[in-house]
Amino acid sequence: MDFNLDPALPARRNHRIGILGSGFIITDCHLPAYRNGGLNPVGIASRNRANAEKAALRHSIPRVYGSPAELLEDPSVEILDIAVPPDAQLALILAACERRTVKGILAQKPLGMNLAEAREAVRACEAAGIRLAVNQNMRHDPSVRAAKQLLQAGRLGAAVFATIDMRGIPHWMPWQAGLGWVTLRIMSIHHLDCFRYWFGDPESIYCSVRPDPRTRFPHTDGICTYILEYADGLRCVGIDDTWTGPAREGCPGDIRIEWRIEGLEGLAIGDIGWCKDPYTSPSTLRHASKGDATFQTPRWDRRWFPDAFLGTMADLLAAVEAGAEPSISGRDNLRTMALVDAAYRSVAEGRKIRPEATP
Repeated sequence: MDFNLDPALPARRNHRIGILGSGFIITDCHLPAYRNGGLNPVGIASRNRANAEKAALRHSIPRVYGSPAELLEDPSVEILDIAVPPDAQLALILAACERRTVKGILAQKPLGMNLAEAREAVRACEAAGIRLAVNQNMRHDPSVRAAKQLLQAGRLGAAVFATIDMRGIPHWMPWQAGLGWVTLRIMSIHHLDCFRYWFGDPESIYCSVRPDPRTRFPHTDGICTYILEYADGLRCVGIDDTWTGPAREGCPGDIRIEWRIEGLEGLAIGDIGWCKDPYTSPSTLRHASKGDATFQTPRWDRRWFPDAFLGTMADLLAAVEAGAEPSISGRDNLRTMALVDAAYRSVAEGRKIRPEATP
């Protein structure tokens, strides 16, 4: 089967993109991907101007603003790319909506500190006529997109059971210590959104968590397991293991993210190279249908980090040009946020939870 893994690029590549934030996700993911796709970041601002200047120098961005507010006041900025901690994101979105100068905003996940904040961001953007997209970039990992196309083509038949199994050690950010979040809103949100991308919205979720022994600041959601239940009988299971054994304390490690979809007509197994050594190895896929003599093993040189980050911005730009909603719109993402909130409720109440409706 031939796979179409290329993102839908906008007709124009010179949309004027303003960057808010200068951390790793901007310098090592967003900006390299945009450069590879011929996009046009024209300015950057950060809480730390020195960091913004370093990012601008490294990536040839022509202007460094003195503050995020100064960038927001520039009417020549058409698209806003926000990459700041979750507790700072909503205020920037609301400020941009008050000014009504940008045409589109790419926000980070989680879209808010909770579902209520995410709703506020969506409503403000809709009222201001601004297209809002959320950087759920795992949807643009090549193996994840290939799996979606296998499902759409009927090569796997009706899905019976699916898993995402992460045995990886993320790099936690300093702001997480203050918020007390580790995995559910930061890593699991990728996997929950991926299940939604493949199969739609589940009826319920059951989630169980425990602290990660390696993470020193207080938290609850270090190691997370969850089950999604669908009306047609499909069950999806996620294991997000940030401990993985004492891999940093002297024990050989087995670091990986694997996914698996079992259908009535076939089987697909993927490996996402984000946490591999060397860093960001290409993702892989094996798939077979009834009657195949062996697994088919397409190969590509694309990676989740940073290649997928072109897809989320390109999708927003194309939507702005067409006057349409991005495929990972803020309103669609409310359902992912509702699923994350339901996971936290499940932990607190010790039972499966139906995600809140998100009109």
